[in-house]
Amino acid sequence: MDSFFRSLLNASRSTKRIYTLLIDSIFIFSAFWLALIVRLDSLSPFFDVKNWFLLALILPVSLFAFVNLGLYRAVLRYVGAHAVGAIVVGTIVSTIVLVLASFFTHVTIPRTMPVIYAWLLILSVGGSRIMVRAMVGRLATINKVPVAIYGAGSAGRQLAPAIAAGDEYYVSVFIDDDTSKQDAILQGIPVVAFSNLLSLIERKKVRKILLAMPSESRARRKEILSQLENLPVEVMTIPGMADVVEGRATLDEIKDVEIEDLLGRDPVTPRQELLDANIKGKSVMVTGAGGSIGSELCRQIIKQAPKKLVLFELTEFALYSIEKELSEIIQSKGLGIELIPIIGSVQHINRLETCMMAFGVQTVYHAAAYKHVPLVEHNVVEGVRNNVFGTYYSAKAAINAKVETFVLVSTDKAVRPTNVMGTTKRMAELCLQGLAQDKDNGKHKTRFCMVRFGNVLGSSGSVVPLFRRQIKEGGPITLTHPEITRFFMTIPEAAQLVIQAGAMGKGGDVFVLDMGESIKIIDLATKMIHLSGLEIKSDANPHGDIQIQCTGLRPGEKLYEELLIGDNVDQTSHPRIMTAKESMLPLHELIVFLDSLDLACHNFEHEKIRQLLLEAPTGFNPTDGICDLVWNAKKEVTIFNDDKIVSFK
Repeated sequence: MDSFFRSLLNASRSTKRIYTLLIDSIFIFSAFWLALIVRLDSLSPFFDVKNWFLLALILPVSLFAFVNLGLYRAVLRYVGAHAVGAIVVGTIVSTIVLVLASFFTHVTIPRTMPVIYAWLLILSVGGSRIMVRAMVGRLATINKVPVAIYGAGSAGRQLAPAIAAGDEYYVSVFIDDDTSKQDAILQGIPVVAFSNLLSLIERKKVRKILLAMPSESRARRKEILSQLENLPVEVMTIPGMADVVEGRATLDEIKDVEIEDLLGRDPVTPRQELLDANIKGKSVMVTGAGGSIGSELCRQIIKQAPKKLVLFELTEFALYSIEKELSEIIQSKGLGIELIPIIGSVQHINRLETCMMAFGVQTVYHAAAYKHVPLVEHNVVEGVRNNVFGTYYSAKAAINAKVETFVLVSTDKAVRPTNVMGTTKRMAELCLQGLAQDKDNGKHKTRFCMVRFGNVLGSSGSVVPLFRRQIKEGGPITLTHPEITRFFMTIPEAAQLVIQAGAMGKGGDVFVLDMGESIKIIDLATKMIHLSGLEIKSDANPHGDIQIQCTGLRPGEKLYEELLIGDNVDQTSHPRIMTAKESMLPLHELIVFLDSLDLACHNFEHEKIRQLLLEAPTGFNPTDGICDLVWNAKKEVTIFNDDKIVSFK
């Protein structure tokens, strides 16, 4: 039966219409005779030629009415209100024709016979279509994965038909915490309470739960995810309402659960006057514009309507990508912003100064830096050159170009650093603090400030995309230590707070962003595995899906990150921005130190570089020796020179 039904469904549209017309003809034929026989309680009308003549009149007229009402244009599997209306109106027309034909042809029929005929016709023509729709729905679910939608609100109700129209999933149940919706039926789908979910998963073989609550706060979503985490299903979500409203996504786009929901941290609404202060109508430059933070800063900046945006980036492809993305946004929204893509290194002060002067830059967001801890440990000289001198040269260029505001994007790794990267970022802060002293002395008018925060989700060095890839590949998930913790923040929130903090600075300020609670990385990995519908493979559970392997701390890596060196912290008018009072290096001492560091870098004297970084007031406390790859390789190289063997030890 199923195979016949499938072949019928797969027939051409014209063939289906012919079949439907023939079947409806049988229904009209049957309804006519049944109405007469039931009313007269006799088979005698069947043998009356006048009745056959009457049927011959109403049959083509009824079919003609159904055709003109569009009944045969409706796709059977999607029969709706229009088709029901066509059936009712067509039946009324057919019944009226029956009565008129009987009157003018003088064929006597019982008065109640047309009413019986009408009901039989509606039941047979309409009922057959409902039955076909039910059969199609049943067949359509055979090869589909059953899913549950958490949230029977407007988003869930819009999502259900979109899923039904696809070939991959079908919705077997709604879950909702609203007791007024529980035990109801929406679009033919039952609504149940969360407490009934586990039995439904087992009974209906639900494999995925789709979170359709785009308007809920992240705190509430985190609470729901915590409840779903231990269920043997994969949890997915639909985009947030902000993305839907702004046209970046549609409600039926199903995707992995956002890590932001696991953190449960709701962003604070940004203060528009702070966003506008250094950007609106001004010429703005972003160094490292193609990086994770730099590119998001650019996206946030163009929303505040600057006059010009200078994209300063060393990597050609990164610059091309962000320039193309921003150009499309500017064009689509009709923004009058001049976009200026500049290839350049922050280690070249002349290039920086010339660009700032040429485009009249008023605000600089300095995001250019090497941030990957092990890579900087392995490339010490370049790390120092880019992070320390790149910042110092950018700041000096800003002073010479009479830039109004210079904002450094710093890191929590600058606090009591155990690695070269964190130490160079703290040195970058000291450079700006030193140069800010000249502003206090009236030698320049550039306002310097630093914004310090932790890891951002989804950045080039984030563990989140790595864990996602490892889960999709079947594991194992690798992390360096079971006790390692980190602060996390979304990239858009971090960029908005950097802009707002920059507007609050008076000169030499070190701002610290409120990152919330630090997250244990192994807990993050565990949640991601469970929400993928998988189990952790371990000695206690050898038949699990994904193993978590600890590989050991990498060079310079810390178990815990901090945001403050001391306890000298004050609240600002913004709930997520604090200001720290950190130790400073007098400008004349800073210049002497930078000269010595510059010479040591030029001569590749790694022991001297290490010693200078230890002597600087950065709190540098290395956990490893010198890890520079070139320096370590050079120590072991043996050079044959004439007849002598010279070794670098």
